[in-house]
Amino acid sequence: MTFFAPENLGLQPTGLALLRDLVHEHTGLFYDESKFEMFGDRLAPLVIERRFRSFLDFYYLLKYDEREAPSEWRKVVDALSVPETYFWREIEQLRGLACRLLPEIVKVQRHQPIRIWSVPCATGEEPLTIAMVLEETGWFDRVPIEIHGSDGSAAAIAKATVGKYRDRSFRALPADLREKYFVSENGTSMPVPALQRRVTSWSVVNLLDIPTVATYAACPVIVCRNAFIYFSPQSVKKVVEVFADHMLAPGYLLVGASESLLNMTDRFALEDLDHAFAYVKR
Repeated sequence: MTFFAPENLGLQPTGLALLRDLVHEHTGLFYDESKFEMFGDRLAPLVIERRFRSFLDFYYLLKYDEREAPSEWRKVVDALSVPETYFWREIEQLRGLACRLLPEIVKVQRHQPIRIWSVPCATGEEPLTIAMVLEETGWFDRVPIEIHGSDGSAAAIAKATVGKYRDRSFRALPADLREKYFVSENGTSMPVPALQRRVTSWSVVNLLDIPTVATYAACPVIVCRNAFIYFSPQSVKKVVEVFADHMLAPGYLLVGASESLLNMTDRFALEDLDHAFAYVKR
């Protein structure tokens, strides 16, 4: 097994813990002792690129350099992002959205578009999956729907905007739906224009940027899956409180199958969707 040794890269480990805490404060991402070496390994190339001799130098740049920090933070988030996603992931929950939740929302929101916010959306597979589910269930013919995809990684959003996917992204998508909604060219597949247009916007959003999150959260559905597993409990609570403050009622928050808000908040109630679940704000 190879262990991360900053000295082998010409770096001093000084400041690595400070940097870890600063990243947590800025993004919500938390690396405990078991992931500390991975954290340093991912950020070491950025430190070396700056020709710094220690992580402490990089910490000072991110914390105090108002001119350079914004662009460097984008690189940090890109380096730490986990772009593991694919089409048709945890599909029963999205079927529950279409068959159980949207009918309830329509009863209340009759004269305005229904907004669905997918965050973090990684490279776009989830918003496009939502669009396919709603297309297959006929929702776009019944009411105006907006789907917005956001992620903290600018690199991920750039890929989502281009919309080129390799076979790995299709490992759970039924073959007939791939044939219906995608065209293949030179080893990649792209969504057909009609599906692309179903996603209203792509944007870079940091879930701890409260004013920006508040704007996007003013909707009845937030699909925030497999983000909180990388957050500390206090960061999860902070984000969920912003969601609760600004979501419409009824509002539905969909998190990942391995995530739970129990003991995190009393502002959402757990609702069963037969083979999945959602959290509802009344």
